[in-house]
Amino acid sequence: MKLVTYLHDNKTSIGKVEGDRVVDLPANDPSLPATMRELLQAGAEAMALARAIPASAPHAHPLGSVKLLAPLPNPSKFLAIGMNYRKHVEEATKVGVKTPPTQVWFNKQVSCINGPQGDVHLPKVSDQLDYEVELCVVIGKRCRHVSREEARSVIAGYMVCNDVSVRDWQLATPTMTVGKSFDTSGPTGPWIVTADEIGDFGALRLRMWVNGELRQDDFAHQMIHDVDAQIAYLSAAFTLEPGDLLATGTPSGVGVAMDPPSYLKVGDLMRAEIEGIGAIENRVVPEPA
Repeated sequence: MKLVTYLHDNKTSIGKVEGDRVVDLPANDPSLPATMRELLQAGAEAMALARAIPASAPHAHPLGSVKLLAPLPNPSKFLAIGMNYRKHVEEATKVGVKTPPTQVWFNKQVSCINGPQGDVHLPKVSDQLDYEVELCVVIGKRCRHVSREEARSVIAGYMVCNDVSVRDWQLATPTMTVGKSFDTSGPTGPWIVTADEIGDFGALRLRMWVNGELRQDDFAHQMIHDVDAQIAYLSAAFTLEPGDLLATGTPSGVGVAMDPPSYLKVGDLMRAEIEGIGAIENRVVPEPA
C-alpha cells in the first residue's frame, strides 16, 4: 500500500493511493483511526482492514484534487544517521569531518517535519542551506533489543526524506541537532510504501536534483550500516515506537563538499527521488517574518 495523509476541502484525513485515486480509510471503514500515527499504533489488524478496502470504495478523491501532507506529521522520534555512505564519507573528510568508528546518530526535532511539496525556508541566520536525499524507515511496532534477523519485522514502510541541513550551525557543535532541525528542514513523503512492497531495499536508487541538475545518485546497498544494523543498534539502547522515523544516511554529492561549496538559494527547486517509492519536490523560499 501507499499510505498518505492528505488535505481535501479543508479536511485532513488518511488514505491509500490506488492508481489515480486516494481512497479515504476512516471514511470507508469507521473502525480505522483518523491519523497515520494511530493507524500504525493499531497494528497488523488495522493494516489488514486498510488493505481490504477496495480501490472502488465510494469515499475517494482524484489524486490530483488533494494536497499531500507529510505522511507522518507528528512522529514520536525523528532520528538520522550521519556518514553512512562510503563516497559521502570520503567527500566529508575534505571539509574536516572525521570518519566515525561507529554509527553516529542525531535527532531532527519533530517540529522540522515538512510535506512532500512544502516550501523550505532559507534561514535568516545562515546562507549555508544544503540538501540530502535519504531513505526514511517508518517503524511499525514497539520494540526493544531487535536482532538484525528480526529488524524487517518491525518496519511499517519507507518514505523519501530530504535531510535539509544548515551547515554552519550543524558543524558548530558535535551533536549536529540544531543545524539539522530548523523549521521546514524535514520534507518527507510523498507516501509511506508499506514494507511488503519493497523487496531488497539495497537495490533502491536514491537521486537528488537541484534545478534539474543531478547532484546525488547512488544505491542503498552502498550504506556502511544497513537498515537491519541500524535498527539493532538503536533498539539496544532504547525502545522504538510505531511512528518513529529513521533517516538512513545520504550519498555523496552534497553542496558543502563541492569546490567551491554550492549552497541552496531562494528559488532553488530540490527533487529527491527513490525508485520504487516516489519523489518529493521542495522549493527554497525566504524565511517568513
